[in-house]
Amino acid sequence: MTVLSVPVALDDRPLPRRLGLVTLATDHTTEVDFAALPAHGVGVYATRIPFANPVTPETLAAMAKDVTAAAALILPEEDLDAVVYSCTSASVVIGDQAVRDAIRLGKPSAEPITPISAGFAAMRALGADRITLLTPYTSRTTRPMAECFEAGGFALQGVSCLNLTDDREMARISHATIIEAARAALVPGSQALFIACTAVRACAIIDRIEDAVGVPVVSANSATLWAAARACDVTGPVAPGQLMRLA
Repeated sequence: MTVLSVPVALDDRPLPRRLGLVTLATDHTTEVDFAALPAHGVGVYATRIPFANPVTPETLAAMAKDVTAAAALILPEEDLDAVVYSCTSASVVIGDQAVRDAIRLGKPSAEPITPISAGFAAMRALGADRITLLTPYTSRTTRPMAECFEAGGFALQGVSCLNLTDDREMARISHATIIEAARAALVPGSQALFIACTAVRACAIIDRIEDAVGVPVVSANSATLWAAARACDVTGPVAPGQLMRLA
């Protein structure tokens, strides 16, 4: 074996900004949606957190103990611009502030982002305070989310759910079904529609859903993708939808 004496020159890191993703062990969707960011100079680095179906308040709450370690595992001892915890319902059940605090413990310099914090910011940026909420969950899992939106200052015009309990099935809901469910759920007088669950493949078809319902639409992943892009100083659209066109 020859040990070469060639001087090794090291470039700066390949992409100027870095984003961490904490996704559920069962997640099929988040990394696909966030694959849009590297083209904008943002490296996306993901880790998985233990989760076992069904999706219930109890199974969601069980993830609380693993959030900090999961965040810390992403590029250890290196800084990230932001970390996204990619579970809408768990952000509600555990507590949005508690989740963001847990991320900060693992990655102190990173901006912590959840679907709830990003969703609230997105609705406010759109000027929407009267909204319809659509989830793929059961009514038992949906109810705390509705209460969270109301506590956040939003007037819920309507709340609908699809009564699913397995997030792997939520990731298989067809685009046609998502559009039809959005159309059926939207209540007149709503200024926007929020589609919960990071498993639901709504982000890539937000423009089609908006065409169907006639108001701005924000999904869990479109909200976190928008917030993450802004945290990494990316301007301009990185996905479809009215939200992405905001400065």
